[in-house]
Amino acid sequence: MNEITWEQAQAGVEAAVAKSRELGLKMNVAVVDTGANLKAFARMDGAWLGSIDIAIRKARTARLFDMNTGELGKLSQPGGALFNIEHSNGGLITFPGGIPIRDRAGEVIGAIGVSGDTVENDHQVATAGAAAVR
Repeated sequence: MNEITWEQAQAGVEAAVAKSRELGLKMNVAVVDTGANLKAFARMDGAWLGSIDIAIRKARTARLFDMNTGELGKLSQPGGALFNIEHSNGGLITFPGGIPIRDRAGEVIGAIGVSGDTVENDHQVATAGAAAVR
C-alpha cells in the first residue's frame, strides 16, 4: 500500500487553504495517512476552534471507509443501512467535507477533512486539496 508523503499532505493543505482564501473563508484543514493518523494540519487565522476536531474527524472518517463523508451520511440516515454509524470508531462525521485522497493509480493514500463553513463549501475546499495531491 502506498502512503501519502509529508510533502503531498502539505500540498493538499496548501491547496485547500488557497481555495479557502479564494472563496473568502476561514477553514481548518486536516490530512491523514492510510492509518487515519494526522499527517498535516492548518488552522487559518480566525477559523472556528470547534472545527479543528471536526476537520480531523472528517479526514479520519473518509479514510476509515474510503468514501466521501457526505456519501456515508446518505447511508446513515434513519432507516438507512448504516444508521448510527457515526457513534462507532470514537465518533465519525457523516456530512460533507471529508474526501479520500487517491494516487494516480486510484489507490487510497490518505484523506483530507475540511471544516469551517457550510458543508458545501467544506466539500469544495476539500476537493481542491485532494486534487492537488494527485
